[in-house]
Amino acid sequence: MNYLSEITICGKSISINNPTYFIADIASNHDADLGRAKELIWLCKEAGADAVKFQHFKAEKIVSDYGFQHLKQSSHQANWEKSVFEVFKDYELKRDWNYELKKEADLAGIDFFTTPYDIEAVEEIDSLVDVYKIGSGDITWIDFIQHIAKKNKPTLLATGASNFTDVQRAVEEIIKYNDKVILMQCNTNYTGDIENFKYINLNVLKTYNTMYPNMILGLSDHTPGHATVLGAITLGARVIEKHFTDDNNRKGPDHPFSMNPYTWRDMIKNARELESSLGNGVKIIENNEQETAIVQRRGIYLNKEKKLGDIICAEDLEFLRPAPDNIYFPYEKSLVVGKRLKVNKLAGQPIYRGDMNVER
Repeated sequence: MNYLSEITICGKSISINNPTYFIADIASNHDADLGRAKELIWLCKEAGADAVKFQHFKAEKIVSDYGFQHLKQSSHQANWEKSVFEVFKDYELKRDWNYELKKEADLAGIDFFTTPYDIEAVEEIDSLVDVYKIGSGDITWIDFIQHIAKKNKPTLLATGASNFTDVQRAVEEIIKYNDKVILMQCNTNYTGDIENFKYINLNVLKTYNTMYPNMILGLSDHTPGHATVLGAITLGARVIEKHFTDDNNRKGPDHPFSMNPYTWRDMIKNARELESSLGNGVKIIENNEQETAIVQRRGIYLNKEKKLGDIICAEDLEFLRPAPDNIYFPYEKSLVVGKRLKVNKLAGQPIYRGDMNVER
């Protein structure tokens, strides 16, 4: 299978060896207000997001009013005051906003892209974006996946509410046409309930890494806070997507579980600290431990005075801190015991290399 282990998005390199790329998904939080959408773009930039993302759909192209009216099943959407179709209609992103939003993102200095939900939306936005996201709900819509893949732009594939068969089928379709794929673990429960943590299953990222070695991984997350984000980064995710709002108390389907400017900044700060702490996996005495290695390690010391020519016995030794340069370490006791001193030593002094006639 051919896919890249490093992808460039809007001039930024994305790979396991680069900083995590953070996507602020405004989704429906624009509340059908262009001015508000523009303001949120700037807030995303100020909070430290790398990209701002919208969702392009038309109600009649994404939901069946009849289907939901006759669906004998409850979900978080059952709590909406309007029908599912009406809510989607209310939060459609008007297509004449496209150039305005792209221009505003460019002014703010933040990457701009979208999750399109129909082929018409892809064609309308294509000239304005360098990357696409395929939402979890479209993981079985192969024609749509192929259409986006053929654009040959970096493609994020969300994998919420799916199994490995679904994931493999979708990935195989993308990489037939496009080697720039980012595989996103996701759980598509949007209630923001703390109980959802037990369903996030971050260890799927490890499985994805086994299935697709060196493929870029990510997390699309809807849980409160950012504990899952830190866990995902630790497990190798380098693209993170979270919803963004300016006020969690606003009325709307996405506001309650979204990050806000304060929690977003906190997430970025903690994520960058985590990235700095991960290291390269090579165990060495680090630069900031050099002094500690001396003052905390033990060396071999004499517990009594010994004269030139004396033979050192085991009972003459103590293993004490510090361990300055050129001292013997406790694991080297066999190199010391039975050897004859060629210098005088006082009680309490360390035994240095060169103090004995027979050296290693």
